[in-house]
Amino acid sequence: MTVFKPCAGKDACTDGGSHCQGCGRSHEEIARTRDAIAILAELAVEMDYTNVEAFADYVARRIVKKTDQQRRTAAALRPVASSR
Repeated sequence: MTVFKPCAGKDACTDGGSHCQGCGRSHEEIARTRDAIAILAELAVEMDYTNVEAFADYVARRIVKKTDQQRRTAAALRPVASSR
């Protein structure tokens, strides 16, 4: 597993190569994260939420639960190594 490292700020970001030199994440990962955030922000604006912080907290909790579920499912599907 990999430890998530958030963006170190616009001044630390780099565009060259396959990974940002500021945070170490791949440019693909950064783009996918930005896309997901943009979609959620669009939804909050479209729904005209006045309590965006509560929406963001809810989404964060759901991501944690969904990630745990997906990891448990993946682990259950992995073949068990025989001890022969």
